[in-house]
Amino acid sequence: MLQDIRDNAQGTIAKIIIAVLIVSLSIWGMDAIVGGFRGEPEVATVNGEEITEREYRRMVQINTQQQLRQMENPDPTLLDEDQIRKDVLESMIQAEVLAQEAGDQGLALNNASVDQLIVGMSQFQVGGEFSQQRFTSFVSNLGMSPTEFRELLKRDYISNQIRTAVVRGGIAPAESARRLLAIQGQSRDFRLLRLDGDSVADQVDVTESDVEQWYEENQSQFMQPESVDVEYLVLSLDDVMDDVDVPEDEVRQRFDQMTDQLAGEERRSAHILIEDGDNARERIETVQQRLEEGADFADLAREFSDDPLSAEQGGDLGYLMEGDLGGDYDEALFSLEEGGVAGPVETDYGTHFIKLLDIRQGDAPDFEEQAPEIREQLAQRRAGEGFSRQRTELADLAFSSEDLEYPAEQFDLELQTRSGVTREINQAPFDHAGLIRQLFSGDVLEDGFNTELIDVSQTTAVVARVTEHHPQKPRPLAEVAGQIRDRLERERTLELLQEDALSILSQLRNGETAPEGEGWTSYDDMVRDQADLARPVLSEVFSLPAPGEDAFTFGSAEVGSDMVVIALSGVSDGEVDENSEEVKNMSQFLAQMNGQQEYQAYVQTLRNQAEVERP
Repeated sequence: MLQDIRDNAQGTIAKIIIAVLIVSLSIWGMDAIVGGFRGEPEVATVNGEEITEREYRRMVQINTQQQLRQMENPDPTLLDEDQIRKDVLESMIQAEVLAQEAGDQGLALNNASVDQLIVGMSQFQVGGEFSQQRFTSFVSNLGMSPTEFRELLKRDYISNQIRTAVVRGGIAPAESARRLLAIQGQSRDFRLLRLDGDSVADQVDVTESDVEQWYEENQSQFMQPESVDVEYLVLSLDDVMDDVDVPEDEVRQRFDQMTDQLAGEERRSAHILIEDGDNARERIETVQQRLEEGADFADLAREFSDDPLSAEQGGDLGYLMEGDLGGDYDEALFSLEEGGVAGPVETDYGTHFIKLLDIRQGDAPDFEEQAPEIREQLAQRRAGEGFSRQRTELADLAFSSEDLEYPAEQFDLELQTRSGVTREINQAPFDHAGLIRQLFSGDVLEDGFNTELIDVSQTTAVVARVTEHHPQKPRPLAEVAGQIRDRLERERTLELLQEDALSILSQLRNGETAPEGEGWTSYDDMVRDQADLARPVLSEVFSLPAPGEDAFTFGSAEVGSDMVVIALSGVSDGEVDENSEEVKNMSQFLAQMNGQQEYQAYVQTLRNQAEVERP
């Protein structure tokens, strides 16, 4: 049975549940799963159901941690805490609305299906097979019992069924897909007449006065950004690492400790879990009596255990080392002789009966092979401790110092300088937003204090001070006069060419002239991504309406300092086989997009109709 569950759990359903688990932990928070916490202060009620303050705080914490994990160099100062709190509360309200809707629709999931989901989750697999040991450790680390974990998956999977049903309900006619593919594959025939900017160059005259006037009227376009000159100190883990020396006796001592651990014994155990409940005491006594009567432990696990996944395997949890589960379970397990049974053993997750199935020893490592890695680990640990200690001391000293010269002397650090540090784009270490925010704060910029010691990466900390402040100001005219002249010349050139283009277009549309002869170039069967034509021309060509038979549609486009007159003569849709895989894939894509839009509208409707109150 368990193997069938494993086989059926691969693929889509396993992928879905991974996303479901992440959503569960981030949207609801662990406290909401384990507790319930009614009677606590609430931050909102949704149709009479409370979202408690404790749930809310827990989810804000989880959301904050997630955003930090997504950063290459996690820095809490870069987070918008107000926005996080706002987004968190709205997500919790929406999640509650969806959960209530699932309940109203009578959606349900039986226990066997929940087990199938768990067995199919990659987090609990080793070598493609479900590992009871990994599952048990994972759930224990979450501070949950197996039953609580199963209920979490059940509730969120049920809510997800609503989304799946709506999205899958999206439709898109095959004709829409065929038509879209035909348009995408469209080709066009047209003719171009290029009006060269050089042809009117003798009519363009930009004077110094014109440049000066434009500069005075548009100085905001040529502003030098506000900047500061700074001096700063860098404390690096690498520098601390260079001074670390690890004695040979410490390497040997650490190796001996590792040997004790790696060569230590592993114990394979089975358990029967009785969770707290109305008849828990009676079930515990029944199991204890039947064990004393010689009943088979595995059979009792299948009959009585509240851990359904291990129960399927006779309660087998696999091999564990001392400390894997900890507490009273470990103490009982490692006091048994092989084949012995302990219990009842009370833990935070319920009452256990434990059987020791097997004992095995690990292999001892070789010192010469392990010594370099051990030495490196010890050096890193010692450097990390030294870096942390020096970081704290430097932060305190820099805070109390009027400048950075004394801290530099005390820590033997180079006092470095940097000019022209702006609020926007800078080179390291001033590419760190938190450090820039401090440099341009009132305390540092105006009052002359040092910044705080900022961790610009996990191994580098920087403290800085402003030595010179350069307010924003216009760049001198001499620096930008050339740019202004080029701009004015181009604008005036295009104005003259546009007049010529409008005259030509008027003649073409009135039939006074035809798009042929000198200067006109023909292009046939051109597609949207034609590489040898300017993008503005292609954009205009494929924006023009299709011409009638033996007729043209006209337009124009700017290309640099030139103008191009366009005469569109033909439009041919791309050839599409209605029964092709391409049409099928496009139909599915359009249907999915429509389904997503319908789901968003559906959720928004539920949200709008919900009675939400906030204290």
